[in-house]
Amino acid sequence: MCTTPATWAESDSWLAVLHQRGHLHRVETLPDGTRSVQCGRHSRSWTLHHPVLALDFVEDLVREIRQRDTEASR
Repeated sequence: MCTTPATWAESDSWLAVLHQRGHLHRVETLPDGTRSVQCGRHSRSWTLHHPVLALDFVEDLVREIRQRDTEASR
């Protein structure tokens, strides 16, 4: 559990790493300050309106990646 409020800098760092490692197809900062992310070329894009929502998205994605990796190693 976080003891400090989430920031865009923190969520942007996570999104950048996930993008660089190929887990996100696109990450974009929109003019209103929100973030738009897309997992795959043909998948639906998600708009993240707050850094907490972005970190929730990251948490779900990391959990999914770990589960996929665990199943692949079996």
